Amino acid sequence: MHATLPLLQHSDFPVIHRKQLETLQVNLGYRCNQSCLHCHVNAGPNRKEMMTDSTLAAVKHFLETSPARILDLTGGAPELHPRFRHLVTAARHNGIHVIDRCNLTVLREPGQADTAAFLADNLVEVIASLPCYTKDNVDSQRGGGVFETSIEVLRDLNTLGYGEEHTGLQLTLVYNPQGPVLPPPQQALEQDYRRHLTDRFGVHFNRLLTIANMPIERFGSTLVSKDQFGDYMTLLRDNYREENLEGVMCRSLVSIDWQGYLYDCDFNQMLGLHARTADKAKLHISDLPATDLEGNEIRIADHCYGCTAGQGSSCRGALADPT
Repeated sequence: MHATLPLLQHSDFPVIHRKQLETLQVNLGYRCNQSCLHCHVNAGPNRKEMMTDSTLAAVKHFLETSPARILDLTGGAPELHPRFRHLVTAARHNGIHVIDRCNLTVLREPGQADTAAFLADNLVEVIASLPCYTKDNVDSQRGGGVFETSIEVLRDLNTLGYGEEHTGLQLTLVYNPQGPVLPPPQQALEQDYRRHLTDRFGVHFNRLLTIANMPIERFGSTLVSKDQFGDYMTLLRDNYREENLEGVMCRSLVSIDWQGYLYDCDFNQMLGLHARTADKAKLHISDLPATDLEGNEIRIADHCYGCTAGQGSSCRGALADPT
C-alpha cells in the first residue's frame, strides 16, 4: 500500500483551533466483516486490533466527568468488539447520546442476532453506511451481496421503529462517492435515496449524510496507483470554501484510537498525527480529565481540504449549501 502522508504533510491549509469538546469519537478496533475500497481506516476481517479493557475503563471514567455529551462509536465494525454493549450501557447510564456507525451487514454476523434490538432498547442513533441506492454500485464498492443484506437489515431496523417519526430512534444513511469526485448536493441526493428506497424496498430513514472520500489509506493508495492523487488534490483545493472552517468536526470532536491515544479527527488518526499540547506531543485518554483542549491548535495537513471543499464534509455530513 502506498503511504500518502508524505504527499500531504507540507500544507498551506489555514491554522484552526478547538472549541469546547462536544463529541468523543472512539474507535474500538479495526476488525470488520467488510473491506471497502473507500475505507480510510483500512479495516477488514483480518485486522486484530481491539481496545483493551483498561483503555475502555479510561474512556468510561472520562465520560463520567466530561463536557462531551455524544459518544460516537466507530471501527472497523464497533459491534464486533466484545465490550461494545458494556460501553453503550455505561454511556447511556450517564445520559450521553450514543452513535453507532454501522455497516449494516455486521448485524447478520454470528452473535449479532439481537444487536439491533439492543440498539433500539438503548436509544442508540444508527449511522449506517449505504454508498448508493442501487445494487450494482453498492456491491462493486463493498462486495457481492452487500446491497441485498443491507436492505434486509434496514427493514429490520424499521420494524423496531428506526427511521419512523416520534420513536426517538434515529436512522441516518451515509453516502460516499464511487471515485475521486466530490459528493453531490446532500439535500437533492437525500430526496433520490428516499424515492428509490421507499418506493422500491419500503425502507424509511431520517436523513442522509454525504461524506467526501479522503486521500489517505486504502482510497489514497488507490489514487496513487492510478496516477489520480494529484488531480484529486487539485479538485479539493480548487473547491475550498473558507466558510466551512467554522463547522469542521475537529473543532468540537476528539478521536480516540483503539490504544487510547488522541487525535483531532479520525483521518488524522489513520495518518498517525496525534493531538498535542504545548507540553505533550502525544496525549492518551487517561490524560484528558486533567487536560483542557479548548483553544488548542489543530494538526492539519493537505487532506483537510477534503473537509472544506464544496459543501464541506464532516462526520455529520455536509457543512453548507453547495450553491
